[in-house]
Amino acid sequence: MTAFAPSSPTTLAQPPGDTLRILMTDDIDPEGVAVLAAEPSLTVEVVPTLPPAELLARIGDYDALVGRSATRITSELLTRGRKLRVVGRAGVGVDNIALPEATRLGVAVVNAPAGNTIAVAELFFGSLISLLRHISGAAISMQGGRWERSQFLGSELFGRTLGIVGLGRIGGEVAHRAKAFGMTVLAYDPYVPAERFQALQVTRADSLDELLRSANILTLHVPLTAETRDMIGRRELALLPAGAIVANLARGGIVQDESLEEALVAGGLRGALLDVFAVEPLPPDARLRSMSNVVLTPHIGASTAEAQRNVAVDVCVAVRDLLLHGELSRSINLAAVDRRSWDALQPALLLARRAAAIGRALLGDRGVQIARRITVRVGSELAGASGALLSSAALGVLENVVEGERLNLISARALAEARGIELAMADPLTEGHPYAVEVVVGGGMETITVGGIAPLGETPRLTQIGAFLVNVAPRQTLVILTNRDVPGVIGHVGTLLGAANVNIAEYHQARLTQGGDALAAIAVDGTVDESLRRALLELPDVLSATAVDFRRS
Repeated sequence: MTAFAPSSPTTLAQPPGDTLRILMTDDIDPEGVAVLAAEPSLTVEVVPTLPPAELLARIGDYDALVGRSATRITSELLTRGRKLRVVGRAGVGVDNIALPEATRLGVAVVNAPAGNTIAVAELFFGSLISLLRHISGAAISMQGGRWERSQFLGSELFGRTLGIVGLGRIGGEVAHRAKAFGMTVLAYDPYVPAERFQALQVTRADSLDELLRSANILTLHVPLTAETRDMIGRRELALLPAGAIVANLARGGIVQDESLEEALVAGGLRGALLDVFAVEPLPPDARLRSMSNVVLTPHIGASTAEAQRNVAVDVCVAVRDLLLHGELSRSINLAAVDRRSWDALQPALLLARRAAAIGRALLGDRGVQIARRITVRVGSELAGASGALLSSAALGVLENVVEGERLNLISARALAEARGIELAMADPLTEGHPYAVEVVVGGGMETITVGGIAPLGETPRLTQIGAFLVNVAPRQTLVILTNRDVPGVIGHVGTLLGAANVNIAEYHQARLTQGGDALAAIAVDGTVDESLRRALLELPDVLSATAVDFRRS
């Protein structure tokens, strides 16, 4: 097998000396613009929201695009943006972005999930209190010169049961404030650990139906996905107690509009709070607008000066760090790095990538030209970052075979799956090092396991290649030999490499039994080309020789 070396660019960080262009649209807060404009290597162009045709004509010149919800980031736009590395959304929702296409093309998508948290939580309670205390009607009455106090008998929040679907950032802030009002708080979120429920003093519902049967007030704080679209329909609304209130300040389409109107007209619901709609910016159905027990607002959940500043600054910091430093922890189309700093995870990502590259190269030595399966297992301390590690492993397998496409940590999994490569995370390793990474690469009937450890802040080390236990750092170039366990092999190998002016950094010899087969993992400085590899194969008792060049990965 020839020496293995990557051939495609695999990083989103800025090459030294390059100046990058960023297009900002949709009225981004000036403080966010200033974050990017302060960098001498970034050129920022601020324009109003552009018509689709004009944006298509311009996008090919830019390395990044930052906007809000008014600009639709379509598949065609992403394809035209041949230089695009990142799309930034100053806000939470990314349903205006063709996320699968961005992932396939290796374009990172970053948003600002925390910047509008307080604004949305406060709007929920403002709308809820307005409904229960008839504030809007009372204000209109007074403005008309009438004193109609007896018509505005209201209700209190105290003692009511609030059901929250989605206990993320916004759901958590709503729960915190609800406790201050003396409400009983239940929540349903199968993706949030029990510890968060306990910290927020929220009772966990085991199912959505269980939550609905108990909630006097239902509020939704989930993204619009295939799983959540039409989540609340006729059946779900019928499970709510009589006189319940439904609030949707998340995304239109989570609640079925027609079913909600029917429940309001029939009297099963006391009211509704809606800030989002299935079709925007068109106003909702006339019948809904005419109902006095419905509070409608034009998607203003994030419309505070503080929130707009926060989301602009947050997303621009993420765009800056990605362009200048390759910082991907905020990218939503890379599997989340659970409560772990990006820098701290780098040793494990590097190990997964290089372990996969070694497995791919060794399979090639066995005549397997195409890897078909990648399975990753990790130690207990890396379990939260398993998806990112799988992406890194896919990247390691593809580095020498993908041409003409943007290959990086964002696109690796999509490109691997498109080529029929099966990707899987196995159950975490229950024994051994907590920062262990194990990658199994397979093709046909052949598989090879390569593993190692990647403690925080340390150089990762390989500890397993196939059945052999080793201890070597995968840096620069790694030579892997199999040989008969007889005297003299190490001396012959060292002499040959020295004569070729290749310096040995580490040499680890492993064997299964005395006199049987052995494996040498040799970290070297310099290049081991095809002629040198063949010379190694000609040495007495050497059975195979593989060289993996990491210097461009």
